[in-house]
Amino acid sequence: MNYSQQRNCILNIVVSNPIHPTAEQVYDIARHSYPKISLGTVYRNLNQLADHGILKKICSSYGSVRFDGRTDPHFHMICSCCEKVFDVELGEMMCLNDKIRTKYDFDVTEYEISIKGICSECREKQESGESA
Repeated sequence: MNYSQQRNCILNIVVSNPIHPTAEQVYDIARHSYPKISLGTVYRNLNQLADHGILKKICSSYGSVRFDGRTDPHFHMICSCCEKVFDVELGEMMCLNDKIRTKYDFDVTEYEISIKGICSECREKQESGESA
């Protein structure tokens, strides 16, 4: 994969952004540095970075695709109201590797676990009668 300033900008936006941005959000931020960048360029670069394991693609069952700059093993909580994605550390789940290997003779190479629910912000809105 060749280096380009635009690709580097896109990568830095995702890595430095804990909200797990969508391609559209990355595009909006990237336009500040590269006003002529196209949404197609952003999509293409995000997908290439994900295909090369530099970023992670998070596909939600709600239809949105978000990107994660963290490639280390971790899990996600996805709010079913606002679709925000939160990183969650579940160290005790990592011991599953040993249990799975022992019980099923299966080597875990990757996790793809998303916990769905309602974030505190949306829950507060629901409790106060606002729409989420």
